[in-house]
Order: sequence, then structure tokens, then C-alpha cells
Amino acid sequence: MSILTYILISSLSISIIAFVGILFLSFRKELLEKILLLLISLSAGTLMGGAFLHLMPEASEQLSGETLFGLILVSFCFFYLIEKLLHWRHCHKQDCEIHSFGYMSLVGDAIHNFIDGLIIAATFLVDIKLGITTTIAIAFHEVPQEIGDFGVLIYAGFKKNKALALNFLIALTVVVGGLTGYLLSFNLEGLIIYLLPIAAGGFIYIATSDLIPEIRKEKDISRSLFSFLLFLVGIAIMYLIKFILH
Repeated sequence: MSILTYILISSLSISIIAFVGILFLSFRKELLEKILLLLISLSAGTLMGGAFLHLMPEASEQLSGETLFGLILVSFCFFYLIEKLLHWRHCHKQDCEIHSFGYMSLVGDAIHNFIDGLIIAATFLVDIKLGITTTIAIAFHEVPQEIGDFGVLIYAGFKKNKALALNFLIALTVVVGGLTGYLLSFNLEGLIIYLLPIAAGGFIYIATSDLIPEIRKEKDISRSLFSFLLFLVGIAIMYLIKFILH
């Protein structure tokens, strides 16, 4: 397959995850929150593993340490700034107190998904195996995020069908980002490698500022330890993928 085909299939697969929210509508609130906590733990591990085991090592082969870690820091700050400017945060529980700005949540999701698409395109353009790994890491993160986003839209006043349709349309910005990244690569070929530490910084920001704080809210020691175990499983999955692909 061509690189463009890989990018399109991967970005579209991420977009389809938007429909996962409807699968959990019949779940009791308590059960849903437990499932989300497990998914968040696994997601945090895959994002950290993706950043430290795949993106950063790949970028270090062509970038100096100062440039690599400088870009990671800049990326971390950029994601923080974007979140603050939009007054938007990821939401993983249905009772989030953001009912009054459901549309702002959609805007934030669109920007986030577009950046995901750029990251997918950039990693595939560097190496197909790296692109596959990055797509898997993003997919693990998208599942709890899309469940939360769907719940946010419902509580913001949207009907279920409209919320599902809007969530999917916004998710398609991943494809737009992927195509944009691919088309820009012809003019910015030398800059593609610099997107890897930027992607790593984004992964680290999402995991540390959004996902891990959610995990820490768990009071029960046994469930906390199980969540930590799943966090390690997420890292192990990324290591296993690295071992298999190489």
C-alpha cells in the first residue's frame, strides 16, 4: 500500500471510534465510571509508552538532544496553552460540569483531532511501523475520550442521534489532519522529523495532565493498584509492538 493509503485507513479508523459512545448508553453510571477508569489507565500507559519507546527514540536518531527535548517542552506548553485558550478539557465522566458550552467542547475536539491527524501523517511519512504504533496509541486514548465527549454532548442538551452525528463529524477532522499533513509533506519534507518530538510532548501532556489525575481520584487501594497495573500493561503493549515491528 502507498503511504497515503496507510494514512487514510489509520485516520478513518480513529474517526470511527466516535461511535463507541453509543455502546455504553445502557450501562449504569457506576459501572460506566469503573470501565472508564480502566480504559483511562490503559490509555495513559500507551501514550507514555508511545512517547518514550517510539517517538522520542526515532527522533533522537536525527535530532540533537537539545533540539529533541526543547521541542518536547515547547509542545507540552503548546498543548497546555491550547487547552486554556479554549476553556476546554478532556472529560471522561458523564456528569462533567460543562453543560453550557457543548459547542466549545466540539471546537476543542476538532482541533485536537486535527493535530492527531497531522501526527499520524508525520509518523507514517517517517516510517510505516512508527505510524502504525502511533495510530494504536492514539486509538487507546480515543476510546475513553469519545465516550466522555458523547456524554458531554448529551448533558449539554443534544439529542442522542444529533450528539452521535456531531461527534462523528468532528472525529472526521482526524482525516482532514492526515491529508493536510501528507500534502504539506511535499513542501515541508525536512520538517517532518521535527513533528515527532512535538507529538511526544502532546502524548506526555495528555497522559500527565488529564489521564493520570483522573486515575488518582480513585480512593480504593485495590482498584488503584489495579489501575496502576493497567497503566503498566499499556506501556508493555507499546514495548511489545516495538519488539514485534522491529
